[in-house]
Amino acid sequence: MNSVQGVLTVPTSNQLPIAPLGRQHSLRESVTESLRTAIIAGTLEEGTLYSAPALAAAFGVSATPVREAMMDLTREGLVETVKNKGFRITTMSDRELDELTEIRLLIEPPVVGDVAGTVPPSGIKILRSMADDIVDAAREGDLTAYLAADRTFHAELLRYSGNGQLVELATSLRSRTRLYGLKALSESNRLADSAQEHHVLLELVEAGDGAAATELMRQHISHARGLWATGENETPQEQQT
Repeated sequence: MNSVQGVLTVPTSNQLPIAPLGRQHSLRESVTESLRTAIIAGTLEEGTLYSAPALAAAFGVSATPVREAMMDLTREGLVETVKNKGFRITTMSDRELDELTEIRLLIEPPVVGDVAGTVPPSGIKILRSMADDIVDAAREGDLTAYLAADRTFHAELLRYSGNGQLVELATSLRSRTRLYGLKALSESNRLADSAQEHHVLLELVEAGDGAAATELMRQHISHARGLWATGENETPQEQQT
């Protein structure tokens, strides 16, 4: 958020680094995914106030789907409404991000270990296609498609636990995590290598190797506070977190 002598200034449409939307989903879904990605990857900055008309102009759409999308993201905790002004990107401290990661580490790795060996061949086929989508998006540098495919893959895998509340919680925590290193990884062509972990994880799940799947899932989540957060490789100590 910028200010001049205490006066709040809001970025205009030509100052917003947002590309025009595709039309593969409903307009509201496309806007929501694009805005979610911009927040998670740090393109839309924490603490900054954005107006719906300016965002709509950057997207080349009306303000209505932007407002609808922002309300969805408000419920996810990514933005907050500022009456008569717009939407402010919520600020996440390092401690808060660490806490999100700690909770994910408590939930996801043991569940993935438990479902290893229980996913039927038809489910493995679907998950493998999803993992392909993640790698393809990474290679193409499409962060919006990458994050959407990643979220879908992990939600689908966790559904084999039979616990819908767990899936909803884990997906929410994943969506709230900030990954400011993704853009740098994509631009340096390293994101595709990281994306391959999904295929390795799926191979372990298919083989029924719960212990190895649990450990790989721990390493995968730890990237959220290392490689994906900064674009820099973790130290050995961070990799063991």
